[in-house]
Amino acid sequence: MTASVAGNMAKTKVKSLFQSSEDAAASREQANRQSGDLIARTLGELKGAVMKVGQMASIAQDVLPKELSDALSKLQREAPPVDFEVIREQIERELGDAPERLFTRFDEVPFAAASIGQVHRATTDDGREVVVKVQYPGVEDAVDSDLAQLKLALRASGIVNIGREALNASFKEVRARLHEELDYTNEADNIRLFRHFHADHMGEDGTVVLPEVVGERSAQRVLTMTYEPGDQLSELEARGYTQAQRDTLGRNLFHMMASQLFELGTIHADPNPGNFAFRPDGKIVLYDFGCTKHLDVGIVQAYKDMILFGLAEDYDGVEDALIRLGVRRPNSTRPPDAFYKRWRDTFAHPFQATAIFDYGRATLHDEFVKLMPASLKHMSSFQPATELIFLDRTVAGHYGNMRILECRIPTLAYVLEYLDRFQGEFVARPAASES
Repeated sequence: MTASVAGNMAKTKVKSLFQSSEDAAASREQANRQSGDLIARTLGELKGAVMKVGQMASIAQDVLPKELSDALSKLQREAPPVDFEVIREQIERELGDAPERLFTRFDEVPFAAASIGQVHRATTDDGREVVVKVQYPGVEDAVDSDLAQLKLALRASGIVNIGREALNASFKEVRARLHEELDYTNEADNIRLFRHFHADHMGEDGTVVLPEVVGERSAQRVLTMTYEPGDQLSELEARGYTQAQRDTLGRNLFHMMASQLFELGTIHADPNPGNFAFRPDGKIVLYDFGCTKHLDVGIVQAYKDMILFGLAEDYDGVEDALIRLGVRRPNSTRPPDAFYKRWRDTFAHPFQATAIFDYGRATLHDEFVKLMPASLKHMSSFQPATELIFLDRTVAGHYGNMRILECRIPTLAYVLEYLDRFQGEFVARPAASES
C-alpha cells in the first residue's frame, strides 16, 4: 500500500511540472482520491489499530487532503466481520466455555463489526437481552507494530505535512488510548463512571441511556452488556422523526458532550455515528466506551479562554491560550491579528448571527476548507496539539452528527452557559478510588 501511494504521489508531482496550475490541482485531487480509496480498503482488511487510526483520520482535514479524509470516512461505516469460529474460540479462551453454554441464545451473525472487535446479540440464563463484544484475536499484540508501519506509510507517502516530533507525539497519544481501548475491563470501568455521572449527577430520568455491565460474562477481551435499543442516526428520516424531536435530540446531544467536557472532565471520545442511538422521547443511547479521554483541568481552562477571547476578538488572549494548548509551535512567528480574525469570524459569526443555529444548513466544514489555501503561509507557526487530538475529534465528530440530525439549537447560549459553569475544576469527577 505504501509503495503504491508513494509512487502515485511521485508520478503526480512530476506530471504537475508540465501542467497548468488548474490541471495540476485536478491531478492532485484525483491522486489523493485514488490513494484514499486504496488506504481505506487496505486498513479495512487489516482491522485493528490501523483501521482505528484511519477512522480517526477521516475527520482530520487539518492534516489530510479532503479527498483522502473523505475516502477514509468509509471506515466509519464499513467493517467486514470475521468468521464466527474465530469469535467462538476467543470466547472460550476468555470465559472458559463455548458461547452456546454460557448463554441461552447466542446469534452467530454479528450485530455490528468494528475495527478491533465485533458485537453479537445474546440472551443470558436469567432472561436478559445482552450484547457481547468480542475482541479480534491478535489485535493487542499487533498495535505497536501496526502504528509504526502506519506512521512509516504516512511519512513515505508524502501526504502528511507535519514535523517528525509532532507526528511522534500524536502517535504516542493514539497508542495510549488504543491500549486502553483494548482492555475491556477498563471499558467496563468507563461504563460505570459514565453511568454514575449521567444518572446521579444529571438525574435518574436523564436523557442519556447507558448499558449495564454483565460482569459474570465479561473478561479482558469479552464484554457483555445489557442491550439498549434505539434508532440509528441514518434511520431517523425513514422512521418519521419530526423537527421538534430532532431539535430535542440535538439539545440533549450537546448537553451530553458539554457536561462531560466541563463538569466530568472525561469525554466519550469516539463520536462515530454508530456509537449512538436515538429514541423518539429525546433519549440518547450511548455505546462503546473503550475510547475515553481524561482531560487535564489546565487544558480545559485554556480551551475556555480560547473561546472567550476569540468571541471578544482579543487576539493576544487567543495567542496565549493557543500556546497553553500546545497548538502554537514554540519560537515560531506569531501570525497577525488578521489571520486570527478570519478564522474567528468563520467559526464564531454563524453562531452569533442567530439565536438558534440550524445545523441542517451548516457550512462550517466547507468554509474551513476554503480558508486553508490562504492560511498555508502561517501553518509553520502551528502544530497538532497532543492533548487536543481526542477533544477535537469529539467536537468535530458531533458537529457532523448534528448536521445529519439537522437539529436547531441555541448553541452559543449553551456554550456560554457551560463556560460560565467551569471555574477551574471538575465538579463531577469522582476520586480515583470511586471510578
